[in-house]
Amino acid sequence: MKRKNIPTDIKSKSLNETKSEISDILERLENNQVDLEASKKDYERLLVLNDHIDNLFKEKLNNIKSIGLKNKTS
Repeated sequence: MKRKNIPTDIKSKSLNETKSEISDILERLENNQVDLEASKKDYERLLVLNDHIDNLFKEKLNNIKSIGLKNKTS
């Protein structure tokens, strides 16, 4: 599985922590609580957070597949 360059502070987040941060950023963007430059940084962070969630789900899927394969060979 190819990994994108995800910063350590994001890699260490759980799924719930990541979802919470995404919600916070979306709320700021929807309420126009930040200027254009901050909005751009928030958007870029959203993309990386999304990649992290994608990786978490791929890992879970691989674990499920692995368990399924072990059960078939047992």
